[in-house]
Amino acid sequence: MFGLKTTYDQSVYPYGVLPGAGLDEIFFRPVTILYGGNGSGKSTALNVIAEKLRLERSSAYNRSRFFESFTDSCSASLEEAVPPGSRIITSDDVFDMMLGIRSVNEGIYTRRETLEEDYFRLKREHFQLRNLDDLEQLKRVNLARSRTLSKFMKSESKQTLRERSNGESALMYFQSRIRPDTLCLLDEPENSLSPENQVRLADFLEESARYCGNQLVISTHSPFLLALEGAKIIDLDDGSRIVDSWTELKNARIYYEFFKTHAKEFEGGK
Repeated sequence: MFGLKTTYDQSVYPYGVLPGAGLDEIFFRPVTILYGGNGSGKSTALNVIAEKLRLERSSAYNRSRFFESFTDSCSASLEEAVPPGSRIITSDDVFDMMLGIRSVNEGIYTRRETLEEDYFRLKREHFQLRNLDDLEQLKRVNLARSRTLSKFMKSESKQTLRERSNGESALMYFQSRIRPDTLCLLDEPENSLSPENQVRLADFLEESARYCGNQLVISTHSPFLLALEGAKIIDLDDGSRIVDSWTELKNARIYYEFFKTHAKEFEGGK
């Protein structure tokens, strides 16, 4: 159970955010979902919980000078100690990972351009071995003359191009960071994921909670994640009401009405 402070100047962040959404305590299930629009307090709640429980995190987050006092005033009642390896994963973490991959790829791309130039130069080079110091260069000349460009570049390159899409890399990031038997807070993990990869992420999270002993607290708009089996959903747009079914949520209804309007197109009609 997590209790959040409500008595203070509510014009000061974060004191006014969560009470404004009617969120003063949370009783967690194996999967608990915070749903709401932008500014509803989903991310703030996750950051408060993460700081209160001293969870691992990778990226810094937006905090005011009152954030620590707010966190200190909150209370947490735990049935058991927070497992080692428990963490919060934010969209900033995933974005930073993608920037890192882009930087590596740009470096590899520059290296590949250089290797391509080397390949054609070596194939044309009239090389003569003069002493043992020239042996390595002779090997490169022979390699270029005996192989295709692609095979030469593959053998010469010390790194491999990362050809996964951003979405695939993001999905693998979650799969590598969420360890079994831990508490994991996920802040809008659907960002950067296609619908197909959101479905794959939902399957992974459902299996993590069911078979791997993970407890998950997720902020999301994604209908694929909202539909996680057995999830407790708290609607911050509606006074932090616990909803009976994800299908009654505004985002889910918008998707439903849209596809219902276009049903004939999917069914091949006019």
